[in-house]
Amino acid sequence: MDELASAEGIVRLGWNLLREDLSLPSAVLYIDRLEHNLAWMQRFMDAYKVRLAPHGKTTMAPRLFEMQMKIGAWGITMASAHQTMVGHAHGVPRVLMANQLVGKQNMEIIAGLLGDPKFEFYCLVDSAEGVDLLGEFFSTRGLGLNVLVELGVMGGRCGVRDETQLLAVLAALVRWSKTVHLCGVELYEGVLKEEAEIRAFMQRACDVMRTLLKRKAFARVPALLSGAGSAWYDVVAEEFASAAFGDAVEIVLRPGCYLTHDVGNYETQQKRILASNPIAREMRLGLVPALHIWAYIQSIPEAELAVVTMGRRDAAFDSGLPTPAFRFRPGGGEPRPSPAHWETMKLMDQHAYLKIAPGDDVRVGDMVGFNISHPCLTFDKWRTLPILDEHYNVVDVVQTYF
Repeated sequence: MDELASAEGIVRLGWNLLREDLSLPSAVLYIDRLEHNLAWMQRFMDAYKVRLAPHGKTTMAPRLFEMQMKIGAWGITMASAHQTMVGHAHGVPRVLMANQLVGKQNMEIIAGLLGDPKFEFYCLVDSAEGVDLLGEFFSTRGLGLNVLVELGVMGGRCGVRDETQLLAVLAALVRWSKTVHLCGVELYEGVLKEEAEIRAFMQRACDVMRTLLKRKAFARVPALLSGAGSAWYDVVAEEFASAAFGDAVEIVLRPGCYLTHDVGNYETQQKRILASNPIAREMRLGLVPALHIWAYIQSIPEAELAVVTMGRRDAAFDSGLPTPAFRFRPGGGEPRPSPAHWETMKLMDQHAYLKIAPGDDVRVGDMVGFNISHPCLTFDKWRTLPILDEHYNVVDVVQTYF
């Protein structure tokens, strides 16, 4: 295992996917595609003069956090105290926990991290009760906690729905102002499906920001305004940037799935963005899939069925089944695109049912590379993911910490 301690050590091992040096099934990443996606999203954010705090829950991979921060990320977004602890332990200097901080042990974790003067942390509040719990806990430890007010919509998840709820939260924040520091406003638009209602939600957030700025309610200068999952980041960027807050507000967007992309919902959204957003159109080539699951054909029991060594333990299936992208026969040539008529029909725990056609040149032992839909629920099935170069050589290994 010592050889796995550095990229140089892994290169010396000389592993190659096509030479069958890896045990399949295996999730793999591609360095050239990762670098393309990293640069593309950072350039997009820079064009709107907004900051990027990619959601770490997508990968929970410190090596990938490092790559994101190196190219210019403002920080890393997390969703829980545990995830925040993992990020801090691996050198992430700033975390926006886009969630409520609730429960004694979760607060204990964050209190321990706040002892590091180089670590910057923010979490969300959407109720007076939540503010009171935070104030009571952190005041007894002599610690200050940075928070953002979370806005929500009817039928959504967390977040204040109306003016009455917002005023109650703000009153609680005034009561605990020495301990719980209001630093901005946050929302998550992904619970909405239509662009018009998303734009209206963004405009509501901007109105709240303007009101709180006039009241000098924020303990942070500039105040933070944060939103954007991986589907509607273009709309959020447009609306927030057009609000023209200037130096009074720092806008932080939080997409995470862009790093590996997919061929499901995020590909559909990317096509929309490339067609409608002027910045994306200027950048031309959009995000590209950088994550595949490679597996073997292990049985061909019927003329139209091949059974593959990949299942629900290996790939996400909540937003669509994996789709065959490449085929390769060990010992011969380069991977080729899979035939268009190949289709994943069903997943079991360790098996995939691959629809083929009679007469297809398919053998037991052939390798198939699958695209996935929804990176989040693929990453969490793997503890290590090799990173490959354009020749399928292993050049690094990513470890996950779910």
